[in-house]
Amino acid sequence: MRPVLILTHAPHEGPGLIAPALDAPVRVRTVVSSDAPDLPALDEISGLVVMGGAMDADDDRFPGLAAERDLIARAVEADVPVLGICLGMQLVGLALGGELSRRHGTEIGFAPVDVVAEDPALSVLGEQPTVLHWHDDAVSLPPGATLLASTSTTPVQAFRLGSALALQFHPELEPGMLDLWLSTPEMTERLGEDEIEAIRADGAKYLPDLAPAARAFVGAFATQVRARG
Repeated sequence: MRPVLILTHAPHEGPGLIAPALDAPVRVRTVVSSDAPDLPALDEISGLVVMGGAMDADDDRFPGLAAERDLIARAVEADVPVLGICLGMQLVGLALGGELSRRHGTEIGFAPVDVVAEDPALSVLGEQPTVLHWHDDAVSLPPGATLLASTSTTPVQAFRLGSALALQFHPELEPGMLDLWLSTPEMTERLGEDEIEAIRADGAKYLPDLAPAARAFVGAFATQVRARG
């Protein structure tokens, strides 16, 4: 089976539970700062996963982002399964014709998201799952995409377009990964100690139930990956 390519943008924002839940070989690459990233051809991969990061999806200080957007667009055109998370969602949105709104609205911490349409992968999370949010930017719905989830602050929390599924929130978190985020200054520099402890407490409350649903969500995406082979 061809590997799934996972693109990361920061050491602490890895694939989390996504990689093992894919039940497929994976290649993890970080090319965000490269002027000429060496990315595999589409016929060398069975799927593409694009993770989060602190930069803006259109920030030209990180030239690798343009190559990622190009790869995403070509992957969707070729019907390669694509999953975008947080920054990854924004990159998918831009690649498919959406628009980025910088500093649209801050959502950090565990809070519900409204699932507004049926989807074979996303619907396994439930109608109003409590998930982890960690973003300021937002992306508009690309032309032809189906809106899947929303919040009052961020109207486009998830969408599907062709072979691409994109989520603004974070289903990949496991307790150890959340602990890493809460001890990483880049993640917490704008948070007070009380806010950090509230997120930690909410993680202990919600992650035990969220993790199995998140694995089922990734499993549904993995079905698409296996079909490509």
